[in-house]
Amino acid sequence: MKLWHHSLSENDIRQCLRIAAGATLGFTLCKIFNWNYGVFFTVTPILLLGMIPKMTSQAALQCIAAAVVCGLEVGILGGLFGSHQVPMLIIAFFLFLYKFTCMSKGSLFLFGAQSILSLSIMLHFSSYPQTDINELIFNNIGASILSVSIAFLMTALFPDVDKRVKHPAPTKKVNRIRHESLMGASVAVLSFLLFQIFDLQDSMSAQATTLLLLFPMHWNGTLGCARKRAMGTLLGVAAGLAVQLFLYNWSSELILVIPILWIGLMLLSYAHVKEGGGSGVGFAALTTLGILFGQYLAPDNDLVFSALYRVSSILFAIIATLLACYLVHRILNSFKATRFGQ
Repeated sequence: MKLWHHSLSENDIRQCLRIAAGATLGFTLCKIFNWNYGVFFTVTPILLLGMIPKMTSQAALQCIAAAVVCGLEVGILGGLFGSHQVPMLIIAFFLFLYKFTCMSKGSLFLFGAQSILSLSIMLHFSSYPQTDINELIFNNIGASILSVSIAFLMTALFPDVDKRVKHPAPTKKVNRIRHESLMGASVAVLSFLLFQIFDLQDSMSAQATTLLLLFPMHWNGTLGCARKRAMGTLLGVAAGLAVQLFLYNWSSELILVIPILWIGLMLLSYAHVKEGGGSGVGFAALTTLGILFGQYLAPDNDLVFSALYRVSSILFAIIATLLACYLVHRILNSFKATRFGQ
C-alpha cells in the first residue's frame, strides 16, 4: 500500500486512458453487433492493457497464439474425450502443466496466462450439450484478434511520453520451475473438476478467480493475491451496483451505459496504476467490472442479482483455492526435486 502514495507520471495517465477506452470500445462493439460471450470482448482488452504497460508485436502474437492453440485443444481433445471424465482430467492436467511451465520460465508468460484462462473456461462450458463449441472457439479467437487491434489502437492514440524501464526476468532453478508448474496445474485441474461436479454454469467470475490466484505461482504470492483479489472484487461489485442504481430503468440504453462504464473503468484504472501495476486490488476490480458488464448486462437483465452472486461465489472460490494451494505446496516441498526455492 506504500505504492498508493506515489504520484502518477504521464505514462501512468496514458495507461489509464488506454485501459478505460480499450475495454469500453470492446464492450461497445460486442453489444452493437450482438456477439455472444461478451466477457471475452470486455475483459481481454483489460488483461492486455493492464498487464502489459506497452503493447508490442511479441505480446500480440502470444495473445492470438493462445486463443488459436486453446481453440484447437478444446475442439479436438474436448470433442474426442469430453464425455470421458477421467481421461479428460488427465489430458487437462498435462495441458495446464505446459502452460504453467511457460509462465514460470517467463519468456512466454502472456501466452501461458491467456491460454490458462481460455482453456479452463472453454473446457468447462464446452462440456454442456447446449453449448455450441464452434461458436465458443471462434468468439474467443475473434475477441483476441479484436483486443490486440484495440490495444494497438489505444497505444497509438495514447502513446507513452517517457521511455519505460525494462525489468530483467528473474532466473529460477529447475526445482522452483517444477514446483510452480505442478502446483498451478494441480489446482487448476482441481478447480475444473469441482466446477464440473457441482454443475456451476453461471460462475465464470469465480472460475477465473481460482486461476488468477495462481499467477504468482507460489504460496506466499497466492496468499497476498487472494487478499487483494477479495478487496478488488468488492470494489468492482460496488462500482457495478453504483452504475446500476444510477441508471435504474435505463440500464438497457447503450448510449447511457457507455460513458458511465468508461468513467468506472477510468477510476479503477487509476487505482490499478497507483499500485504500481500487477495483479492488485485495482486490477481485480477492473476484471470484476468487465465481467459484470460484458457477460451479465442485457436489456432483459440487470446487475444487482449477478453482482451479489459474484461476491459470494468469488469469496468462496478464494478460500477453497487457498486451501488447495497450501496443501499442494506442502506436498511438493516434501520432495527435493520439487521444493520451492530461488
